[in-house]
Amino acid sequence: MTISRQPAEHDPAEATIPRREPQWSPNVARATRILFESLIGDDPPVRIALWDGSVLGPDTTTRILVRSPEALRRILFRPGELGFARAFVAGEIDVEGDIFAALAVRRGIAGAGSRLTGATARAAATLLRELGPRMPAPPPEEARLRGRQHTRDRDAAAISHHYDVSNAFYRLILGPTMTYSCGVWESEQVGLDAAQNAKHELVCRKLGLRPGERLLDIGCGWGSMLIHAARHHGVRGVGVTISVEQATQARRLVAEADLADVIEIRLQDYREIPDGPFDAISSIGMVEHVGRAMLPTYFDQLYRLLRPGGRLLNHGISFPGDPAGARRARPGLGPVPLPRGRDFLQRYVFPDGELHEIGVMVSLMQAAGFEARHVESLREHYALTLRAWVRLLEKNWPAAVGMVGAGRARVWRLYMAGSALSFESGRTQIHQTLAVRPDAGTAGMPLRPRFESPTTAPSQSTAPTPTTAPTPTTAPTPTTAPTPTTAPSQSTAG
Repeated sequence: MTISRQPAEHDPAEATIPRREPQWSPNVARATRILFESLIGDDPPVRIALWDGSVLGPDTTTRILVRSPEALRRILFRPGELGFARAFVAGEIDVEGDIFAALAVRRGIAGAGSRLTGATARAAATLLRELGPRMPAPPPEEARLRGRQHTRDRDAAAISHHYDVSNAFYRLILGPTMTYSCGVWESEQVGLDAAQNAKHELVCRKLGLRPGERLLDIGCGWGSMLIHAARHHGVRGVGVTISVEQATQARRLVAEADLADVIEIRLQDYREIPDGPFDAISSIGMVEHVGRAMLPTYFDQLYRLLRPGGRLLNHGISFPGDPAGARRARPGLGPVPLPRGRDFLQRYVFPDGELHEIGVMVSLMQAAGFEARHVESLREHYALTLRAWVRLLEKNWPAAVGMVGAGRARVWRLYMAGSALSFESGRTQIHQTLAVRPDAGTAGMPLRPRFESPTTAPSQSTAPTPTTAPTPTTAPTPTTAPTPTTAPSQSTAG
């Protein structure tokens, strides 16, 4: 490994590190270089530039900038992802260039306090002695929630922490569709907007939506799913969210789409919805916020709100493997947080968020009375979606910082890039599960359903006509005829 000190004007990475009056012993920088050299190996893929002008590794377009020794103190006191994340959010560590390449190095850096031997241990001891025994306070962007988990008030506070940041900020990173969930990509060349429209159409086709039906969208976000379903499938929709900012913007977008007479947006908890039955329910990116202990209540409520023969589409992030949870009988599933090693997501992104193994979710859905008919993995699709969001955030970085501040913008950059890598590696998954509330033993599903979206979404809307709503005994039919030669990909048809 190359360790050198060069004039700042010859090194763009160093030039971005603000010079400050010396306040740290030279021993700190020397110990840091020894520590990093041990952790990232002899051939790191990126350059690391330290606050004193030192550089480690080759001259690459991607650089990890260690702006302050405070970053080392955070990493040593909280080894793993949390120490690195706090330093990144605080601006003590930054990344120029490809953040995905930098995060491949991060895992080595984040392990600074967990695998120390020989010279590395002596360097760490020097840092602890020179930097002092006290850990820096967490950045102000860290969530601090009060009260018992998954009560209505605490759920509202957790949702507000993430979703009430700024509608304009979300517009920058999500694009015109304002859709904050996994798109469906026909190929990597498809644009983000097309992928999101394809996702909406796929959900509509799985639900078998027909003109005049009532669709409930739980966790409706900014209303994009309902707008698509009303415009292209003629449904009447109700969307619920507990985010004040989302509800306000969703109503505005519904009005701009001239659909206020057929779509109602409510600021309402799912436990408070009184007016079923609905013909179909979509739950997209909602189940992660429900909480393990509340999943039985959640699916019981959806079952109650759905008419016999109606369909539920649950679209949610999961993680692979949960043998302990799978063995526990309903309703004995206690609250289990995000998997170990995800402290950053819990504290900065999704406070109280809880992921579940797909088998546990399907079991709980069926325990509530649903019949699971189709499960599809969209893992690679979410990785592509997250990479697209990162590109938009970086493209609009000055505007994003102006809207929400540098710390919160860094939270989103780190969380979205890290999540993309997690989906790509299989450490995180996402599934769409289609279920039916049986009607006297009848599911009302085609024998061989085909859910592939057409090459283009319907070009004109169908006006909702309540008088044409199907009776409960009428089985929904696919919106397009099946193509016998085309088999569903990555799915198990019921």
